[in-house]
Amino acid sequence: MSVPADHRYGPAPLPSSRGPVSAALVAALRRPPHDLPADLGADLRAVADPCTDEDLQLTLFLCYELHYRGWRDVDEAWEWQPSLLALRARAERPFESALRRLVGPPPAVLPGGVPAALVALVAADDGPSLAAALQRRASLAQFREFVTHRSVYHLREADPHSWGLPRLGGPAKAALVEIQMDEYGNGRLDRMHAELFRVTMDRLGLDTGYAAHLDRVPAVTLAANNLISLFGLHRRLRGALLGHLAAYEMTSSLPNRRYGNGLRRLGLDEVATRFYDEHVEADAVHEQIAVHDMCGGLVRAEPELAADVLFGAAAALAVDRLFAAHLLESWAAGRSSLRAAPGPMATVPAERAAPGRLAAVA
Repeated sequence: MSVPADHRYGPAPLPSSRGPVSAALVAALRRPPHDLPADLGADLRAVADPCTDEDLQLTLFLCYELHYRGWRDVDEAWEWQPSLLALRARAERPFESALRRLVGPPPAVLPGGVPAALVALVAADDGPSLAAALQRRASLAQFREFVTHRSVYHLREADPHSWGLPRLGGPAKAALVEIQMDEYGNGRLDRMHAELFRVTMDRLGLDTGYAAHLDRVPAVTLAANNLISLFGLHRRLRGALLGHLAAYEMTSSLPNRRYGNGLRRLGLDEVATRFYDEHVEADAVHEQIAVHDMCGGLVRAEPELAADVLFGAAAALAVDRLFAAHLLESWAAGRSSLRAAPGPMATVPAERAAPGRLAAVA
């Protein structure tokens, strides 16, 4: 008797395409590696908003995922196929340009002023409070939507930032290792943050398979994930990668407290809230390490990267504002924040619901 494949950890099946470029790429990936058309993706330079363009963002995600878990039934040799890397570069250029326009030029600061500048960036962030909405008034269906969006990141949490490790040395590397050790549960599977999030998904009746909900999330969700991959996969953007992580750690404790309280308001148990409760304490510590030891240590060693650190932090905040605005505007208009996709949202059958876990809702 054959044993069913365990798809919790990937690779995921190829998603549905969202435009001509991603359609051509999906079709190509189903075949053995070969040269893509030299002009594939040339039109991506002219998209109106690269951060919310479905075709561009899915194209990037398809390319980037080859460096993570890969795609089910796709030849792994595609990862370094030259014409695919050329396509990736054609999609990255408008995305990075759009990010730089979105955040504007970083403030001119001396390396010693980077920690204070990071604090100022976060303090000045005036994005909509998605966390407050989830704590106080979101329905169970809306909370499930939020978790569905975030599953694309959290089921591989810490992996994109780990690209920075071989590119650093000294205090910055030691600080990043300290943060990542906690993210990976100090080597214990049951304490890995990705595993804790999988438990939350299970309690909400959602399919916990790796990238199981990829077809449902819109471009802005993909952009939030592609942003980290862009920074992580380019050594020249290592400062931006650390700035991005610092911004995440600096803006994590209070929102996660609110997420946990929102789940408790909706009747979920302490097993469901453990992921968020864990981040309340851990990220308060990580914030200081990320700002002073990691980013501060980097710019002491490489002062020319100060502007990149601030760019990465500003980009993280800006894309999260776009993401929050999309969810809140969708819900205010009485519509789902997820994309319509073939088939319903993947859920756990109600008869499998365990004590403390809510059955799937319509």
